[in-house]
Amino acid sequence: MDPGNSFHSSMASTMQRRTRQKNNFNEVESSLPSLESSPEPSLSRFWRSSGFLERLGRLMPVRRVVKKGNIVWLLDNTAFQHATHGHWCAEFTAAVFEREDKARLVDVVSGVAHAIGLADDAEERKTVEERVLPFLWDIRPASTITVLHQGTQLRIGPSDANGLCSNVLTIPGSAEGSLVRTSAKHQKGGGHGAIPHMETYFAGPEGWGIISDVDDTIKVTLTSDPVGILRESFVSSPSPIPGMPELYAEMKSLLPEDTAWFYLSASPYNLYPFLKQFRRQYYPSGTLILRDSSWKTMAGLLSALTLDTEEYKVDRMTKINSWLPRKRMIVVGDSTQSDPEAYGEIYRTFPGWIKLILIRKATDVAAVGIAEKNEPERMRLAGSKLTVLRNLHKPEDLYILTRWLAVRDDDVRLRGHLL
Repeated sequence: MDPGNSFHSSMASTMQRRTRQKNNFNEVESSLPSLESSPEPSLSRFWRSSGFLERLGRLMPVRRVVKKGNIVWLLDNTAFQHATHGHWCAEFTAAVFEREDKARLVDVVSGVAHAIGLADDAEERKTVEERVLPFLWDIRPASTITVLHQGTQLRIGPSDANGLCSNVLTIPGSAEGSLVRTSAKHQKGGGHGAIPHMETYFAGPEGWGIISDVDDTIKVTLTSDPVGILRESFVSSPSPIPGMPELYAEMKSLLPEDTAWFYLSASPYNLYPFLKQFRRQYYPSGTLILRDSSWKTMAGLLSALTLDTEEYKVDRMTKINSWLPRKRMIVVGDSTQSDPEAYGEIYRTFPGWIKLILIRKATDVAAVGIAEKNEPERMRLAGSKLTVLRNLHKPEDLYILTRWLAVRDDDVRLRGHLL
């Protein structure tokens, strides 16, 4: 990171910390219940230590297959052609859980309801229960999953200390722009709450791609308000930012059919089913990328969404660039957190990769210092001398901008700007 951008990154982090302090994040976090069913013995905590488990796995791999009663999630992904050998590859990610301790569910739901100020509404409490469950499930490290992809058997794993398996595998090819289904080979790991099927999108090396932030860019999350985060995550029906579904539909219609879409959120992966359903309802198909930590406190969700988000997003966009370095990318974010700084850093790190940065000027969230966050000077500094950075006041402005897109053969132009 260059020194100038390091300064602006620290400024964005300072704004986030100030928001947390003024909106009493620490106080709300300390009031939330733990998700652990009981204090773990010291030996158990030792074996669950991520550092020890990872070191042990390298020295003496221990693998256990998924068994009946476990819960398996297969997460959608994007295939790419390897830069060296040209074969199709994809990062396959899966999660393995054990079912929750029913005795803890009532206590945790009550704790969340109390923090939110929820009335004794049976329907709302049922919603909280359904969304809290993936946080209560115990993770299963060192597990392997066998899946079938286009008739080919693939093995994913072993899972790490967060219960996640993540392997880049070589796979049979398919047409660019196609979606291919992958399924768990056996019924083990199924049942209520399981996600036994996934889709792989085959993204060609050339053409266009979209990277979109999720929270307060396309979905109301209220990342500046701890109670708002809890309510939007566990109680309310997920709501799109007004105008953004129409914008994305317009972008999809104007860009080539084989455009690759990525949705980036700092939420922990426990919210994957919730966010996937939201994306499916309102936005074009694409790969949802979340943090790879499984939080065992409700406070962890608030921390994930408000701390070190810039570093996290830069890391994930760097990974996407390693898959698709020749794509031409459009990135969309908002002004509430550090999207301008993160996108500006990636723009400079990989010259020519990002063609357009769109920042939604957020005025509809409970944000401390929103005027400062929306200052044109901040946008100019975050983007350095970028002419591609736009600080747009409302989705309608973005909608008008996309109407300038004209597709000719494999070329896309913005009026007055060749991308």
